[in-house]
Amino acid sequence: MSRNNGYPDRDAGIDGYKKIDRYNHDLIDNLSEHYKGVLEQIGEDPTREGLLKTPERVAKAMLFLTQGYDLNAEEILKSAMFKEEYSQMVVVKDIEVYSMCEHHMLPFFGKAHIAYIPNGHVVGLSKIPRVVDVFARRLQVQERLTNEIKDCIKDTLHPLGVGVVIECRHLCMSMRGVQKQNSVTTTSAFTGEFLKEKTRTEFLNLISAKLG
Repeated sequence: MSRNNGYPDRDAGIDGYKKIDRYNHDLIDNLSEHYKGVLEQIGEDPTREGLLKTPERVAKAMLFLTQGYDLNAEEILKSAMFKEEYSQMVVVKDIEVYSMCEHHMLPFFGKAHIAYIPNGHVVGLSKIPRVVDVFARRLQVQERLTNEIKDCIKDTLHPLGVGVVIECRHLCMSMRGVQKQNSVTTTSAFTGEFLKEKTRTEFLNLISAKLG
C-alpha cells in the first residue's frame, strides 16, 4: 500500500514542507492490524483496556517518525535560495536530531552542526534544520544520515564547501546490546573548502564555542 497519503497528508506548499494533520485511515487500519499481531506475539492481550488504542497510536506514531520518505529536501532548499555575494562561512549548529536506527528500529538522537561557504547563493536559515528532519525522519544509520545532508546541500546550493558533524546517543546501545549508557557517536563529512585543515578547524572551533 502506498504511504503517500499516510501521516500526515501533505500539501507540498511553496517549500515542500507544509503539513496537514489528516490521516489516511486505510493505511492506519492496515498498520494497526500488524501492531495488534505484534502485541499478541509478545504475550500481551490487545483487547485489555490499556492496549485497546495502542495499535492505532503506534501506527500513527510510526508514520510521523518516518514522514521524511514523503518530503523532498532539495525542494525545501530551492524554495528559499537567494542570490547573495556573501562568501564567508555560514554555520547552523545544535540542530536537534531525532531518528530511528534501521537495524533495531530504536531511536537515536542528538545534535547536528552544519556549515557551508556560499558560491553566489545563500539559503534561508530555517531550511537547513528542515533538511536535517527530512533525512532523520527515515530509518537510518548515522553515517548515511551525515552524508545525505552533506550531499543535498552540496548538490542544491553548489557552495564552495559543506561541513556536517552529527553527535548522537543510540538507544540500541544503551537499552540493549552492550548497554553503555553514556556513549556518544560522532560522524562527520566534508566537501570542497572544508577538506582544507584551516577551514575545517575554523568550523570545529565555531561549533565548540559558547556565545557570551
